[in-house]
Amino acid sequence: MPLNIAAAEQYVHANARLLERHRLAVLLGGASAAPVVDALRAYRNPDGGFGHALEPDVRDPGSQPAATLHALWILTEVGATDDPMVAGAGGWVAAIAEPDGGVPMVLPSAAGHPRAPWMQPSSGGSFLTYALAGALWAAGADEPWLHDGTAWCWAALERSEHLSANGVRFALDFLNAVPDEERARAAIERLRTRLGPDGSIPVEGGIEDERITPLDLSERPGTRSRDLFTDDQIEADLDRLEHGQQEDGGWKFDFLAWSPGQEVEWRGAVTVLALRTLHAHGRVAPQEAIR
Repeated sequence: MPLNIAAAEQYVHANARLLERHRLAVLLGGASAAPVVDALRAYRNPDGGFGHALEPDVRDPGSQPAATLHALWILTEVGATDDPMVAGAGGWVAAIAEPDGGVPMVLPSAAGHPRAPWMQPSSGGSFLTYALAGALWAAGADEPWLHDGTAWCWAALERSEHLSANGVRFALDFLNAVPDEERARAAIERLRTRLGPDGSIPVEGGIEDERITPLDLSERPGTRSRDLFTDDQIEADLDRLEHGQQEDGGWKFDFLAWSPGQEVEWRGAVTVLALRTLHAHGRVAPQEAIR
């Protein structure tokens, strides 16, 4: 069916978290970012990190790397990178990082709370280090940990043949944002061999047909990672995304749905993400996006 912005709005208003409803108002209506920031603050802990299932797959009230990453993404999305929560998040990342700069995937406090099967407490640096360093660079953060975190990322990229599909995705987030452009572009080019003919990467151990697509890997036009993809690959993925709107107006995700709460929260978030991506590529007409 053709893209239906009104149905997408109705889906978000009927099903999504307050946070996503405010994000949608910024995206489609040009609303103030302040309500998004206020809603996000409810997920923040006194230590500066974020929890409370902000990342729906790890439902620990305590601060977790994945939830803190989501907070940084959202603050950047709505142009609120001058908010003190950015510096607080960076300080929290520094406090939980390993001595070599790497950041674990999941902290031990998650063990006593509902979580996705892949969200198991771990030690040592994980691919979230790429994403957190990239998010802090993109936010313009002045965080001393970025020196160690960036060094960890460069060293890990020397072993990029071992990266998982999501590892490639988050490595590209880092490479899009890190200041050393020449080195970043060379590293991006080395990742080209990981892509299939359509520009996607299958997720090993995921559900049937789960893939990381070109728009997952390079969400926005004009980023360094876009050099990996042809115009035809991006247009085909935009068509896929646009046609993925469901009859209820929202979008679905293609990874494991393991609880009703997780499913409804992720569907609200991926619906906003779909609209944001389509909007960035001119698939949402101005008269549709701004009322």
